[in-house]
Amino acid sequence: MGSRSVAISSGSLLPQEFHLTVETTPVIDAALARRLIDTQFPRWAGLPLRPHSPAGSDHVIYRLGEELSVRLPRHDGAIEQASKEAEWLPKLAPHLPLAVPVVVEVGEPDFDYPWPWAVSRWLDGEVATVDALSGSHEAAGVLAEFLSALHRFDAAAADELVGRPLAARDAATRSAIAKVGDTFDAAAMAELWDSALAAPDRDGPPVWFHGDFHTGNLLMTGGRLSAVIDFGEFAMGDPARDLMIAFTLMSAETRATFRAALDVDDATWTRGRGWALATGLNAYVTYAAHNPLVAAQTTRQITHALAG
Repeated sequence: MGSRSVAISSGSLLPQEFHLTVETTPVIDAALARRLIDTQFPRWAGLPLRPHSPAGSDHVIYRLGEELSVRLPRHDGAIEQASKEAEWLPKLAPHLPLAVPVVVEVGEPDFDYPWPWAVSRWLDGEVATVDALSGSHEAAGVLAEFLSALHRFDAAAADELVGRPLAARDAATRSAIAKVGDTFDAAAMAELWDSALAAPDRDGPPVWFHGDFHTGNLLMTGGRLSAVIDFGEFAMGDPARDLMIAFTLMSAETRATFRAALDVDDATWTRGRGWALATGLNAYVTYAAHNPLVAAQTTRQITHALAG
């Protein structure tokens, strides 16, 4: 798999958060992207523009020259990501052991395109894969270090950056369990979900979390982790939400290394398994029938969450 832009959304490989689209979505093509760039940022008018594949369910992606990427939201569920990353990632980046996206400019709606859009720095790298990293205790330790730093990030959040609790996913998750009961163990899923909802809440104030921390949002170079991308779900709340990475990427052995390095108690781990189950089911029922890669990845996530 080739290099990937920091602008790629969570929907590109393993979408965890599905957003409803508006009834009429804008037509996005290279001609529109070219007009937006040339009009609003004429210093880049001479740079070549080419579609980037795979694109995402949330954004259409173009590579601009060799050092930039352009990300245009497909629907209104993704329109705040550009401004959020532009505001928060410069504050966050110095505290993290892995690279994160650098938004260079946020564009304005124009030419009948209704939403803000972003130009970001290009990060070379390949999407992290289970084959490459599931057995790496080094990668498990680096991910624990990243989350420890993220969860220690000290900055006051605005009200709109407070994440939903796990219980808010109850109805959707139980509906998904019913839909996939012939594919997975419905009783085991229901038992895990009940346990996750019943687990004690975190004893302490909310912390910053990535919110969509799965394999598709990690980059690697030379077989080692190099960057974390797509902070569209970045908010404050329960750090257990970010534990989904243990079930999308790691083996049982490296998961144990990760948990020990992060020093996760039983209640938090159980809530993390619940987050992994809920997001995995969400992606599975939304995309798996149309995308074999998503079907395989979410099947792994669900089964590993059930295994613990």
